[in-house]
Amino acid sequence: MTMRYSRRQMLKTAGAGALALTAGSALGRQAWAARESELNILCWEGYNSAQVLDPFRQSKSATVKAESLTNDPTMINRLRAGETNVWDLINVNNPWARKIMYPEKLIKPLDRAHFEPYFAKMLPEFKPPYRWAMSDDGKELLGMCQRFGPYSFVVNTDKVSRATAEDQGWDLWNDASNAGKYGVLESDDWNVFNICLISGFDPFRPHTDDEVTKFTDTAKRVFKGAKVVGDIATMNQALISGEINFHMTGGTYSASPARADGNANIRGVTPKKGPMPGGKGGVSWIEVTSTVNNPQLSPLATQFLEYVQDPKVAHTVAFAEGTFNPVAQMANPDCFKLFTKEELDAIQWDSLEEEMAASIEYDIVPDYDKLLDIMTAAKREASGG
Repeated sequence: MTMRYSRRQMLKTAGAGALALTAGSALGRQAWAARESELNILCWEGYNSAQVLDPFRQSKSATVKAESLTNDPTMINRLRAGETNVWDLINVNNPWARKIMYPEKLIKPLDRAHFEPYFAKMLPEFKPPYRWAMSDDGKELLGMCQRFGPYSFVVNTDKVSRATAEDQGWDLWNDASNAGKYGVLESDDWNVFNICLISGFDPFRPHTDDEVTKFTDTAKRVFKGAKVVGDIATMNQALISGEINFHMTGGTYSASPARADGNANIRGVTPKKGPMPGGKGGVSWIEVTSTVNNPQLSPLATQFLEYVQDPKVAHTVAFAEGTFNPVAQMANPDCFKLFTKEELDAIQWDSLEEEMAASIEYDIVPDYDKLLDIMTAAKREASGG
């Protein structure tokens, strides 16, 4: 169908369009102005604490809201569902910015010239261009790194020595005599990794039918033999009380609160051997915080990324409410000197370097959904549900 317009109609339409454009621009300016004092952060626990946020709120006279979740895919699905209009920053583990969020246009690159020099001041493993902070083609800087750590399993060293745990590694769960002596942390994604490792194969590649069958058998056995299944507080209490001798998944992130309370016998352990490249058996995580592809991104987003690089704030982030962890900024002497001997012990600074070297960096499991369904069914069967 052809529509015909008179000159008068065209001028009227053009005028209305101009008015709409002007009104839209005004609304856009109003919205932008409103967002100059507003910041919304979707993150892992710690960045949502008053210790971290209040000084920033006060210095910027800003309204800063942060929501904490404990699952990367759930946070990313919130953006996919349209919440790119809500959030300004997203803080998730290392593979997601590079492999998922940037390709799906859920996040925006940072000004590389401005932010990359911060990486040069971080611990050596974060030397720029740091792989997990960069786009796949190596051109765009996708986020800033701060907290990190090894994350495999935790033992009560009064019951299982560190040396024994490191040597036996994932075979602790293959030893039938350990049934009823361990716990399983409610951390589905990491438990999928670990059941692959207990089964004897690399989690971070596609799996054969035979491996899936082995995964199924292992999942059933692991959950059937678990004394406790619960959250971090439950696991630490069960370790301290002697109800269990060790648990998976865990590491600095989960053990540090118990250690900070004086329980030095609760220790995250990284296996000395395993089925991953290089014979490694440990898995580590590194958080990357990115700016969301929000059409009205708050200018406070990049200011917050700079704020948490400050040595004092970085120390606050490391010991924010919840769990305690090393931060990449500890390479800066002004940051490192803020950590007390007790704090360094809580985050297992003595073995951090060797544990990170013995670990593979957390990655995406190609057939995760299939393995998760199998593991969930095994967990339900073991609980009688």
